[in-house]
Amino acid sequence: MKKYFLLFGFTLCFFMMAQAQESPKDSASLKEFVGKYVFPDGSVITHVEVRLEKGALVIESAAGVSPLVKQEGDLYSITANSGTAKFNRDANKKIIGVSIDARGYQLEGAKEEEKMLH
Repeated sequence: MKKYFLLFGFTLCFFMMAQAQESPKDSASLKEFVGKYVFPDGSVITHVEVRLEKGALVIESAAGVSPLVKQEGDLYSITANSGTAKFNRDANKKIIGVSIDARGYQLEGAKEEEKMLH
């Protein structure tokens, strides 16, 4: 019986590691989500930052840091807050904002444009 549990544990661990590792192509496509998203004055948080760490998306705000886990399309789970982040696109498919639903709050934030360094 112990052998079966051990085998199951190794199989599960291998499967989870394979799921967590993304190909370079996947990481490149995730870069479009990276950036600062600003919420309107009076919101419970002023902004969130989405970054890429070890090939996976992470979201950070005054409420803390959480991995983002893809659900479907541009919808991600905010695992630490049992919430969701839906990234919004314009007509040209460029990400322009995020809609967050977490801990009973619903927030709409706009993505800040990247500043060019000269």
